[in-house]
Amino acid sequence: MFFNSADFEFTQYLEKNWETIRAEVDELSASDYLAWPEKFLYDNRGWDVFALHTGGQRITKHCAMCPMTTAIVEQVPGLVTSGLSSIAPNTHIKPHQGPSDAVLRCHLGLIVPPDTGLRVGEETRPWEEGKSVIFDDTYEHETWNRSNKTRIILWLEFLKKVPTSRHEPAPLY
Repeated sequence: MFFNSADFEFTQYLEKNWETIRAEVDELSASDYLAWPEKFLYDNRGWDVFALHTGGQRITKHCAMCPMTTAIVEQVPGLVTSGLSSIAPNTHIKPHQGPSDAVLRCHLGLIVPPDTGLRVGEETRPWEEGKSVIFDDTYEHETWNRSNKTRIILWLEFLKKVPTSRHEPAPLY
């Protein structure tokens, strides 16, 4: 299930700053990324990630390598996970589902060659450089890069509901 990214205020901030994020991505090398550990999910050589936050905690070394990106993503309410996702040419990430319905996922297109896409449920969408896509990853989804260039997106997971106090959960928007 996709959501209208305009319904989430933080996406405007991400999109306004996408070129800053892209500039830091351009400074990274392929060796800075790690292979996604669940290799059964993809074919060919590659789905690699560069994590900035996991489980709400900073990956200090990576955040230091991308300080502007870190500052930008830390403005996202309820941020749980953030990082970069790189898919090599001619790679398919097989259909799968995320484990938690407590979060939504946001992808911000950074390097998006033609013939790349994301299917969530029955709907398929392309990425666009500088544009956000929000979806519920508990629905079956898959990704592909049928081009001859690497695709890189910023990926975020954020809480559907962000607590305003210890006792009262509040909707994100």
